[in-house]
Amino acid sequence: MQVKSYIEQKLNEHLTPVFLDVQDESHMHNVPDGAQSHFKVTVVSEQFDGSRLIGRHRQVNALLADALEGPVHALALHTYTPEEWEKRGGSVNASPQCRGGEKSV
Repeated sequence: MQVKSYIEQKLNEHLTPVFLDVQDESHMHNVPDGAQSHFKVTVVSEQFDGSRLIGRHRQVNALLADALEGPVHALALHTYTPEEWEKRGGSVNASPQCRGGEKSV
């Protein structure tokens, strides 16, 4: 299974999001072709109502624990309630370009 599909399946199944966007950003990093290692996840769910940001991230990380132990090296999380998402105008900032890790030093 593709890692992106796995992430989408897990989050759809457990969070019932009103909006979900999973982007494989591995190509923006110094990794082999097809690495499936860097992801940006935007998830909007009513289940986040009353939860602090750290709690939301812990919830998502727990759902994706298998992937985080395996192929996923980096996971940029953007977690919102529907009300927060509406206030943001339904968008998130673009990810910055990779600096190349140790190679940029």
